[in-house]
Amino acid sequence: MAQPGDQNNPNDGDVGQLSFERAIEELESIVKRLEEGKVPLEESVAIYERGEALKRRCEDLLRQAEARVEKITLDATGKPTGTEPLDVE
Repeated sequence: MAQPGDQNNPNDGDVGQLSFERAIEELESIVKRLEEGKVPLEESVAIYERGEALKRRCEDLLRQAEARVEKITLDATGKPTGTEPLDVE
């Protein structure tokens, strides 16, 4: 889960440096805190903004991962012949 310092100051750390797993973990923590409804309004706005930045970071990392994924091409007999970029759309 998020470190106690992250919960006290939602602007700690550079979102652009977080791994996907760490960003998701922190985003889940923010969602949980907001859903509980026990966060003062000003802090809610600040952690919501941090959550938006974390969401963008996760989307960017996923797009980068998708761009690196390749699919294996097969010949008529089903044997692998190489790879080509995965058509993600």
